[in-house]
Amino acid sequence: MRSLKRSFFIFWFSMIFFIPLVFAQQTYRPYALAGYLDGSLADSLAEVRLELVNAGFEIVGEYQIESNAAVLVITNQALKTTAALTMFGGYGAAQRVALTERDGKLQLSYTNPVYLGHAYKMQSLEGIYDQLKTTLGFEKEFGSEEGMSPQDLRGYHYMVTMPYFEDHNELAEYPSHAAAVAAIESGLASGKLGASKVYRIDIPGKEETVFGVAISTGDGSDRNVLEKCDLTAIAHTAYLPYEILVSGKTIYAPHGKYRIALSFPDLSMGTFMKISGAPGDIEDVLAAVAKGK
Repeated sequence: MRSLKRSFFIFWFSMIFFIPLVFAQQTYRPYALAGYLDGSLADSLAEVRLELVNAGFEIVGEYQIESNAAVLVITNQALKTTAALTMFGGYGAAQRVALTERDGKLQLSYTNPVYLGHAYKMQSLEGIYDQLKTTLGFEKEFGSEEGMSPQDLRGYHYMVTMPYFEDHNELAEYPSHAAAVAAIESGLASGKLGASKVYRIDIPGKEETVFGVAISTGDGSDRNVLEKCDLTAIAHTAYLPYEILVSGKTIYAPHGKYRIALSFPDLSMGTFMKISGAPGDIEDVLAAVAKGK
């Protein structure tokens, strides 16, 4: 009898100890390091382009940020189809692949689709992540020391009083979706406040279009934000470019404080204060673009 009680105690102790481990949520970080490449940035870009296309990805844009840093923006039918399933899912229709020369090495990295998918409240993008790992390689995730669980990401904000995903900026409204898209195309073509077009993706089966926008001037410029925030050994180049989303007749953009914090979740408040003017400046640039010429 004593032996039975002892076995019963051990069983329940084991359950209490191990169940939290079994059901602990997986954590994710914003980027994945594929590895390091030999050769020049230009030659490596050509090789990576070919690998992505052969794997079924569509390259919708390319952004040379600096002479030592470039981003390829990609999508595919699975990404676009998944984006169409949720409100504002267009934010997650593009993934970004970056090559950066740093400390004598050429880094190949990419955004983590699962991380962004949870942040944008989309259905699972695990399949896209697996495809990128197979195509480009995978060494480790980076961009956050502890990472975040799906639950944390779906309710993410940097701290109290800071914006959530739903608090994106409403920039303009037009009589129709077509008119709103045309205004964005016009505003980007005019180069308002240093903005330029990197890509455009039309979401199938719904009136939703996402644009990628490079910003070259002001406190919110891409170079300024990276210079102040990208301080780790592995570059966060895949943070760029910024998004504008046309959903129905309305033009939106993620709040700068949310978008930057989501991309640099371990950013200290001291560093955040060094770019205090960036979120408002980014909104001003994108609002000017939304007005058209």
